[in-house]
Amino acid sequence: MIVFAFLVLAARTVQVHLYPGDRVMARAESQYWQRVVASEGRGRIADRKGIPLAISVPTVSVFLDPQQWDVGNAKQLGDLFPSSVVKKAGQEYEGRFRWLVRKQPPSVRRELEKLNLPGIYTVKEKKRVYPQGSLLAHVLGFCDIDDIGLAGLERFWNRFLYSDPSVHIVAQTGSAKHVDVLSSLATPDCRGGNVVRVTIDARIQHILERCLDEAARNHDAQWAVALCMNPESGEVLGMVSWPTFDPNRRETMHPQRVLRNNAVGRIYEPGSALKPIVMGIALEQDYVEEGEVFHCPGRIRIADGWISEIYNQSHGKSTLEEIIVQSSNVGMAKIGLRFQAQDVYDALRLWGFDRETGIGVPGEEKGMLYKPGRWVGVIPANIAIGQGIAVTPLQLTTAISAIANGGHLLRPYLVDSVLDAEGEKLYVGRRTERARVLCADTAQWLQGAMRQVVALGTGQRADVEGLEIAGKTGTSQVALRGEYKEDRYVATFVGFWPQHHPEYVMLVSIGEPEGEAYTGGRVAAPVFRKMAELISRAGL
Repeated sequence: MIVFAFLVLAARTVQVHLYPGDRVMARAESQYWQRVVASEGRGRIADRKGIPLAISVPTVSVFLDPQQWDVGNAKQLGDLFPSSVVKKAGQEYEGRFRWLVRKQPPSVRRELEKLNLPGIYTVKEKKRVYPQGSLLAHVLGFCDIDDIGLAGLERFWNRFLYSDPSVHIVAQTGSAKHVDVLSSLATPDCRGGNVVRVTIDARIQHILERCLDEAARNHDAQWAVALCMNPESGEVLGMVSWPTFDPNRRETMHPQRVLRNNAVGRIYEPGSALKPIVMGIALEQDYVEEGEVFHCPGRIRIADGWISEIYNQSHGKSTLEEIIVQSSNVGMAKIGLRFQAQDVYDALRLWGFDRETGIGVPGEEKGMLYKPGRWVGVIPANIAIGQGIAVTPLQLTTAISAIANGGHLLRPYLVDSVLDAEGEKLYVGRRTERARVLCADTAQWLQGAMRQVVALGTGQRADVEGLEIAGKTGTSQVALRGEYKEDRYVATFVGFWPQHHPEYVMLVSIGEPEGEAYTGGRVAAPVFRKMAELISRAGL
């Protein structure tokens, strides 16, 4: 009898669940269930002092039930949404679900409730917002509508920032109202509590961005870049690419060239800014001795080409330091002719050229450097003066940092740490030495020579009283289809301060400035000086 009773109950259960009556079917059809996937928010990005750079804020997204929605009501949405959304609401759709507009201010929900229009509903979502606007835009990057990182740190560190979307079960009650219920079977992997803390100092970043924007506009430049690093640790304190955009506003991302991060994604010939590095290689490998003197006329012929001083000005007999201070092309070219191709090629790669720095942002280029088999004719001389080799601004800044810190080539890094919601460290950035490129004595000699560049030589417009700035100017012609153009240049100044115990290394490059001024000493050095002054005044 007990078994029979269980069989009867089981049979009835099957009948109720699989073969419901007309009354049950009618009630079920009066209700509507819809599975809605909504973004749950991302982890925060903050600067080294905790200033928020990227956050997720509450929003609402609006959807339609086409079977309940009366397209004639679309015109009543004109005060809430732009005409494109109103037009979309006025179209006929099939099915039971259609997104109308995503990630709107929470106030939209209240306004829709006042209208009380059947068939239009809202669900809570999170939206990515960049509180500082265009500040650090190329480094931070941006996300798509579903909060997946598409560029910059948002993309590279997506695994720590992205949260799985939540699944909402939207149910229609018998009174034709919708109830938003979070499914207990679809709990998202929420990382919204994670914090990616970058090495950037927002105050330094603001100074660099303001000064670079002003200079680029004044010189009607095609592009520009500025970098600031800590030479002892490899921390990037500021990284600016111009022109820029606001990741909060998609319309500012056109034309597409504004999205390029020039600091890591643009390669160019560094010109004379490379000379301290080449001189360091020559000293380390005994191609020259500190007491040597070179005769530097205004122009010399080498194989199938000519090497000229700027304005063809002769420098006469010049010591190694004077070659750097006067930025003598002829003197450096004569040193380049002594090079053994394979040895200097290997040395330049050891300094970080022709390979990525590994900084941890998408789009990094490795630069270009001729293989040793092609170092014939005038090419060794060209490389010695900073042409015939293409580098990124970050590679050049990192290499000059090795001079500033006594000869240690460090891996630059942008992320100081990643913390979870409880404050536990998931990742920690640290000083990483890639190579020892100079002995301490050679590094000290180069520091002194670069100080003289600013005190007496081509970099005098970068000097700031009391800061002991050391640096090097660079002016390089732009090549187009294999030929250098006489009226297209890149002006660079890269340096560090104070000379004896450097705390900052900074680079400024202005791409293709218009007007009579085009050299690194006249275009980039004054911008460097202004940035250094403002950083010093701010007590940073």
